[in-house]
Amino acid sequence: MLASAQCRTNKQIAGALALSVRQVQRLKKALREEGPVGLAHGNRGSEAVHALPEEVAVRVLELYETKYTGFNFSHFHEKLLEAEGIRISRPTVGRVLRRAGYRSPRKRRPAKHRSRRERRACEGAMLQLDGSPHDWLEGRGPRICLLGAIDDATGKVVGSVFRQWEDAQGYFLVMRHVVSCYGIPETVYRDRHGIFERDPKQEEAIWEQLEGKRATTQFGRLMEELGIGQIAANSPQAKGRIERLWGTFQDRLVSELRLANACTIEEANQVLKTVVIEHNQKFHRQPQDPKSVYRKPGKEIDLGQLFCFKYKRSVAMDNTVTFFGTTIQIEPGPARRSYARCLVDVHEQFDGSLRIYYQAKCTAKTQPPAVPPSVIRVRHSNGRYTQECQWTAPQETPKPKATALLLPAQPNTTKPNKPAADHPWRRPWVTKSQTSKG
Repeated sequence: MLASAQCRTNKQIAGALALSVRQVQRLKKALREEGPVGLAHGNRGSEAVHALPEEVAVRVLELYETKYTGFNFSHFHEKLLEAEGIRISRPTVGRVLRRAGYRSPRKRRPAKHRSRRERRACEGAMLQLDGSPHDWLEGRGPRICLLGAIDDATGKVVGSVFRQWEDAQGYFLVMRHVVSCYGIPETVYRDRHGIFERDPKQEEAIWEQLEGKRATTQFGRLMEELGIGQIAANSPQAKGRIERLWGTFQDRLVSELRLANACTIEEANQVLKTVVIEHNQKFHRQPQDPKSVYRKPGKEIDLGQLFCFKYKRSVAMDNTVTFFGTTIQIEPGPARRSYARCLVDVHEQFDGSLRIYYQAKCTAKTQPPAVPPSVIRVRHSNGRYTQECQWTAPQETPKPKATALLLPAQPNTTKPNKPAADHPWRRPWVTKSQTSKG
């Protein structure tokens, strides 16, 4: 090639090979002394100075195949640094695992074009609420649901709890933790689950038609009493921050639960507390405005009186209130001697006790059971429990209609019975007057 290009001098060869004149001189000297082998780089075939030791690569692969099976590459790299003391870079971990044929279990979907909604400027301006039913325990225990709340401005998980299913009591526990630890937020962004709002297709009661408004759910009543606004999302993508949180937790939290060998809801909630703290430390971001708009509840607010299920009842003539099989006696008080026919509020506390309120004053209460119930569900007026805060009538199986057995018509073979000649019907009719004349 150089001969055809008529490169005779070192400068011409350097220009053709894009090298310096000194480099060309060095290559020509190596070619004369060592032959074509002298043109190869001197480090060819030797191990790099910063190469990963083979024993470290074997140890990393062994940990991934045994203790940290199913972890994504980034999560696994964090565990190597924090728990195992192996300090290598994240790309190196990926190269070791990919060379062994592993791929990160975290799926990456192609991006879709969507309009971006800017974060709220202040912390506490809006919370996103949602639940995620998932096989969190991977068959080691029951299938459970994770309920959580995330701050829109900072991405901080401000409340979370594992429940048997997505229920109203779980959201009450999440909101009580938020109010106790942070304060009362301005708004909550949630979906249109029956826990948050009633089905618009559900028939209105007579009193709802008279008042011109629909009754709220237990959660809606709580939001009204706390002064929290509600925004209903029309799609999961609208509350994408908490949806992405579920994607992260279904990867990292599932791995942590497997590492801790959690098999029950109680054990899962213990692991959840640690994971949430670590998650907030790593993924928390500073808000645009450092001012927080959380409102601290006043000392006069009794959280136990708010975070409970409330029902309306009418007092009987003997000053008793019946609540789904439990009869509560109301004693005479300083305000009035008899509460007969009064409309009172029954508060079902989450410890299993009941409280009767009349005009915001507690008039009677029951003691909680020795073993508090783990789940308290919203009830309908007929005593049925409902998982969503709204009641739907059970679908009765229609009974098959009785069909008459049709028999073929039989000929009438019965002869008419004619009375005898001396039968009373054949005698002439004689009245009493005619008998007396004769």
